[in-house]
Amino acid sequence: MHMKEYIVKDINLAEDGKKRIEWVSGRMPVLSMIKQRYEHEKPLEGVKVTACLHVTVETANLVLTLKAGGAEVSLTAANPLSTQEDIAAALASSGIRTYAFRGETEDEYYECIDKALRIEPEVVLDDGGDAITALHTKHEDLMANIKGACEETTTGVIRHHARARENKLGFPVISVNDAETKMMFDNRYGTGQSTIHGIMNATNLLLAGRVVVVAGYGWCGRGVALRAKGLGSSVVVVETSPRKALEAVMDGYRVMPMREAAKIGDLFITATGDISVIRSEHIQLMKDGATLANTGHFNVEINVKDLEGLATEKKGIKENVVEYRLKDGRKLYLLSEGRIVNLTAAYGHPPEVMDMSFANQALCVKYIIENYDKLRKEVYSVPKEIDEEVARLKLKSMGVEIEELTEEQRKYLGSWELGTQ
Repeated sequence: MHMKEYIVKDINLAEDGKKRIEWVSGRMPVLSMIKQRYEHEKPLEGVKVTACLHVTVETANLVLTLKAGGAEVSLTAANPLSTQEDIAAALASSGIRTYAFRGETEDEYYECIDKALRIEPEVVLDDGGDAITALHTKHEDLMANIKGACEETTTGVIRHHARARENKLGFPVISVNDAETKMMFDNRYGTGQSTIHGIMNATNLLLAGRVVVVAGYGWCGRGVALRAKGLGSSVVVVETSPRKALEAVMDGYRVMPMREAAKIGDLFITATGDISVIRSEHIQLMKDGATLANTGHFNVEINVKDLEGLATEKKGIKENVVEYRLKDGRKLYLLSEGRIVNLTAAYGHPPEVMDMSFANQALCVKYIIENYDKLRKEVYSVPKEIDEEVARLKLKSMGVEIEELTEEQRKYLGSWELGTQ
């Protein structure tokens, strides 16, 4: 371990990481356009930003965009197993205070967050809410300096809304997760593809003909179900929301409670953001050979303590696969310790969708700096003009031209006089 203004596993991996960052930048055209603009305008000159995000090649391009805009950035991981070592090394060697390595213990994970916050940030970028929570509970002396924050994922947004309801949110937070150019693409297409990628990397399971149980039918669950169906799986959806359950039925999936799905599932994938979605009562019903994976942010959706309590033997089969033998001889397989499988066993979301998510992040940091004095201590949606700008830039990069309203059409849409003629 090397420790200066960074903590990374192996600084000698920096050149490999820089090559990957450069390659992926070509697949993130919207962020590249924003970076070029920021290099010229320097809208973040002197602004200190702490980012608690998954340390991936896509994140590297966001961090370097902020740096190009004049920001001083520190970076730490949003998950103990999601850091790409070569990317952490590349950023550290490029002058970014980087505190992240794969396989952090819980204590090391929070120590890295603490170190990243030492720059006394004005803006925080979070993925899951751990950095923002640390500010509220351990670093209250830094709170007065915070102008605002951005939250990347559903789990974090839930935490910030809960804190805001109790009037305990110390600064404004923009829910980047709720931007349409993030949620409808990153959550659905990114999570769908990368989750299946992670499971295939870890197991090489044949999904055709298998019963895949997807817990949660939000945008992430929709994406996972769609990809599993596309590979020939028989998909079962477990959902607590009547509206989402109805949508899943209309999309052609079987819907049932987990107590029923547990009896027939071959592969279980949780994507709910809630705790103990799979627990003892379900584990006891599962078939021999069933595989359990989680694509939610925290490792709480599969109750690993329940699984270990029911097992008589536990052994690692290969990286990211642990076998649990139950008292009756059945074997169940847990992937990635129940952590976010698309980042622990694969590369995470493809750059093409993270391009839009991180473009929102980059523009929202600028928005916070320019508007923080008008914002209350609440959770805000991404301003519509930012969301639409990201969509326009993405279409431009794809060479897609869209229709424009005529003056007559604009007038009609804003009027009430005309009806059936």
